Amino acid sequence: MTIRAAIYIRVSTPDQKLENQRRILNEVAARRGWAVTEYAEVISGAARSRPKFEAMMADVRRRKVDVVAAVDLSRLARSVPVLVGMLDQLRVAGVDLYSDREAIDTSTASGRLLFTIIASVAAFERDILIERTMEGLATARAKGVRLGRPPASDGILDAIRSLRSQGLGINAIARELKVGKSTVQRVADQMKGEAAHAH
Repeated sequence: MTIRAAIYIRVSTPDQKLENQRRILNEVAARRGWAVTEYAEVISGAARSRPKFEAMMADVRRRKVDVVAAVDLSRLARSVPVLVGMLDQLRVAGVDLYSDREAIDTSTASGRLLFTIIASVAAFERDILIERTMEGLATARAKGVRLGRPPASDGILDAIRSLRSQGLGINAIARELKVGKSTVQRVADQMKGEAAHAH
């Protein structure tokens, strides 16, 4: 059975060239006998919306793709939580990930292990952040400071936007990023408002 590969190539500015990424991934596809669909865009990784990336993830959810390929992980995501959220969607859809620079190929046992380690480090990083926040809150309470929910960081807000744009639900995002549903809902409402203004 022919493997259907989604190759994602991205540069941040028009003066950068997509061609090098395209050549590398097409060579990999030729060696492996992949049938390629290309998703290419000139857009910053920090952009709120990446239309081609979102189209690719929609095809992943529709089971139109067997493997997602990129030259490196930074092409796909600008933060570890967003990357891990994307991997979770790939896992649910039964889609593999290939990253050339990091030599990650989740169709192999070693590739799955490496990405599991990355995901574990991300979870550890998140838990440490939460623990520090809780310790800080406890110290503040001991000093008599009145506290509300701490504001979400820009990184968390970006991760919410990215996961929401990929089609994840409010509850799933809140669970994944360990934030309140009200925070996720607020960001989702903002995105709806922005989309309405854009039309």
